[in-house]
Amino acid sequence: MGREDVPGGPLSRSLTRRRWLRIGGLGALGLDLARPLRADAGAVSRRPPAPVRSCILIFYYGGPSHLDTWDPKPEAPREVRGEFRPIATSVPGIRVSEHLPHSARVVDRLAIIRGLHHPMTNHNAAAFAALSGRSPAKGDLELLGNDRNDPPCLGSVLSHALPGRRDLPTFVALPHVMYNVVKLPGQVAGFLGSAHDPFQVAADPNTPAFRLDELDLPGDVSLGRLDRRESLLRRVEDPLRRGGAAAPEHDLDVYRAKAVRLLRSEAVRRAFRLDGEDPKLRDRYGRPTHGQSVLLARRLVEAGVRFVTVYDHATNGQVTNWDAHQDVFPRLKDDLLPPADRAFAALIEDLTERGLLGSTLVIALGEFGRTPKINGRAGRDHWPYCSSAVLAGGGIRGGRVHGSSDKLGAYPDLDGVSPADLAATLFWRFGLDPASEIRDLSGRPYRLAEGQPLRALFEG
Repeated sequence: MGREDVPGGPLSRSLTRRRWLRIGGLGALGLDLARPLRADAGAVSRRPPAPVRSCILIFYYGGPSHLDTWDPKPEAPREVRGEFRPIATSVPGIRVSEHLPHSARVVDRLAIIRGLHHPMTNHNAAAFAALSGRSPAKGDLELLGNDRNDPPCLGSVLSHALPGRRDLPTFVALPHVMYNVVKLPGQVAGFLGSAHDPFQVAADPNTPAFRLDELDLPGDVSLGRLDRRESLLRRVEDPLRRGGAAAPEHDLDVYRAKAVRLLRSEAVRRAFRLDGEDPKLRDRYGRPTHGQSVLLARRLVEAGVRFVTVYDHATNGQVTNWDAHQDVFPRLKDDLLPPADRAFAALIEDLTERGLLGSTLVIALGEFGRTPKINGRAGRDHWPYCSSAVLAGGGIRGGRVHGSSDKLGAYPDLDGVSPADLAATLFWRFGLDPASEIRDLSGRPYRLAEGQPLRALFEG
């Protein structure tokens, strides 16, 4: 489905000055029984919530259909509304897809954003936008890859800006690296350097023998022997530095120091031991890879890790991730939504029960939404001009819908949100000023985020 194929008119006519003013919040169209939350909705003034301790970002690679999940359109024509029915949730007036029954229970703790938008139509460029909060400098390329001078992903900014714990990584990504022919951009530190890349888990936490070999010393190396090796290396390097000789690269120094601390850390090893969890709780999250990855993310933030990204699916394709260009409804109903729904709801309930939801921000999104009009193969195609994201915890006042899409779910109709706004919200909730700067390899300044925090979600 091309940009001009949206029912009701071409993109060039839809994105008039008036429409963009409405996206900015000057008009409203009621699209649900619940009144969408306006950014300027006269919320009661209150003291800003305390900064969060951690964040879990769940990324649904491939682009979930917003119309068949968080933004159903039951009054739209059949070729738009699709096969699924909306169901009631724990908040009167807010309805979601019938295939999100577990998530429907926890809507009272969620803020549903129904107008997330950006211009990137290809997976790689859109993933970069979603995971960094910025449009890629090289544009909307189909096979966009990583560049050493790219801006960093969200977790890497936090790794750079926040003090970490000596015995824990600041940023963990799991359970794999994502690819679309090339390594999907938006997963690494870019110009901040590899010292701020994530601690990457590349193992299935659902396997009985799940373990991270990189956290285990070789059989013939004790902690004492490791300390002696590190001491010897410092004795060799220190005179070189004092004498002005070339020393190892800073990134390698930092990386090695982090590696040594992790090898010494019992806290890290405990956090990664899923076999210590109650089997009933593991079942609540679901036993597929995704469910156990989300559970592992909860263990990591409970241990003190600041930012954990969970990637749902590793490669792109019709039957390998959320990119359902054909047969979208059986793919969602039978394969994609059940594990995602179960794991997400279990995470929100588990964080609540442990008293961690207030200090942990949860963000769930994909790189874009799907076309309003169902295509000739009973699928939906790429659509970055409107999608949904869900936030919970971290001081959010739950049971809310932020903004709205139009009657077809094609464009934001009220209070549109950009990836830059989500990034600004994340950094603000960690106590960082989104307007503060980092610099690339040439010294060029970048704001932490170009958007504005969604403060209204945390008020009232």
